Amino acid sequence: MPKELKGDMNGQGLHIGVIVARFNEIVTKKLLDSAVEALLHHGVRDEDITVSWVPGAFELPVVAKALAKSGRYQAIICLGAVIRGETSHYDFVAGQAASGISSVALETGVPAIFGVLTTENQAQALDRAGGKVRDMGANTAAVAVETARLIEAANTA
Repeated sequence: MPKELKGDMNGQGLHIGVIVARFNEIVTKKLLDSAVEALLHHGVRDEDITVSWVPGAFELPVVAKALAKSGRYQAIICLGAVIRGETSHYDFVAGQAASGISSVALETGVPAIFGVLTTENQAQALDRAGGKVRDMGANTAAVAVETARLIEAANTA
């Protein structure tokens, strides 16, 4: 039987950085609230959660990298909402945010969780921020805890 590594959902002792874009704050505040609630549910202490606000989704990666390189966090959650408009700005911001957040994780070894909603309109974004479709804030928190624990397991295997 091959050895199998798994992450668990026990967040006790984890320090989590959460970065939130202020742009589309009506959506991102909901993502933040549900992410924090889920982190607490998984055992992360309130005092072990650090929230940083940035102007928009484009700025998420640079702050994520700074937090990851600090050595104080086992996972970084990046929350934002990029809503399509009438210009191609949406494509650039969404693509750069995704690429940058992925690069942070690969460069630092600290999970950088992509919690940026990319939707056609505000109603879709609100649905995904705890509305009718799913709660992406809570989902990112669960992914952060499990991934941090899996990396911990890999480093001690």
